[in-house]
Amino acid sequence: MTAETKSKAESFILDVQGLKKHFYIPAGLFKKPKAVHAVDGVDLKIEKGSVLSLVGESGCGKSTTGRCILRLLEPTSGRIEFENNNITSITQHELRAYRQRMQIIFQDPYASLNPRMTVGSILEEPLIIHGIGNKAERKERISSILEKVGLEKESTGKYPHEFSGGQRQRIGIARALILNPVLIVADEPISALDVSIQAQIINLLEDLQEEFQLSFFFIAHDLNIVRHFSDRVAVMYLGKIVEMADANELYKRPQHPYTEALLSAILTADVKGKKKRISLEGDIPSPIDLPRGCRFYSRCPKRMKICQEREPEFRETDKGHFVACYLYE
Repeated sequence: MTAETKSKAESFILDVQGLKKHFYIPAGLFKKPKAVHAVDGVDLKIEKGSVLSLVGESGCGKSTTGRCILRLLEPTSGRIEFENNNITSITQHELRAYRQRMQIIFQDPYASLNPRMTVGSILEEPLIIHGIGNKAERKERISSILEKVGLEKESTGKYPHEFSGGQRQRIGIARALILNPVLIVADEPISALDVSIQAQIINLLEDLQEEFQLSFFFIAHDLNIVRHFSDRVAVMYLGKIVEMADANELYKRPQHPYTEALLSAILTADVKGKKKRISLEGDIPSPIDLPRGCRFYSRCPKRMKICQEREPEFRETDKGHFVACYLYE
């Protein structure tokens, strides 16, 4: 590895190659189990201190991708490198050393918090598990992190049900930050919140990202939110990433027909500048019985014969802009 290649590799906190996750369904007596291709060959990289967002329809594999990256779900195949260390197949005991530096914010702030534990206990638990500090040091750290997320230190004695949805999500964010991670997987952290609260949480994440130089893998379906929070955006369809580019580039010049359709659905106050809504017709293929060619073929308004015959290669069409579509080959 040359010095230039090594320097470039070290600029990425996460490097995922060929990630697959298949769930197997029993098919009956004397028959082979059927595979659900939830994630089917994902490549992505996240630079240190940056935000990569993953967008797409519900059920396309976004959350599964995030959980596989953290090894909360075991990948079927592929390679996951975190801080230049291959963590794909290390044991759970070996993985524990990396848990402090990789954390997750869950979608539902109520379901992800133990209702029988106080906020203080919820935040202290990971510190105890990793043997960090004594009782007084842990208490001081908890008070500090609560202040960072906009909650009073008196909150430590309360239970999750005593807080609003937005406040509970702040507790979830505090729990993710308590171990001083460098990478956070945010799994649709605002989708369960009121619209009025969503902007507050995004502003909080932006402030924390800048203050702690965090890297985010941000999973979402609200493209308006993604545009303002992301450095790069990846678009997923049926287990595969079909387009990836810098956020501004993707929103200004989408190349994949699926991305164009998603962006056309964004609500805007600018009536004159609003694009015509692209309505997608046709059925989504089954993740059990995938088509031979492009997975978007049955719904694509620009499909060609070759799209049905062979799957398009995910390739770079412009600097930093990748797309899997025969329109650009």
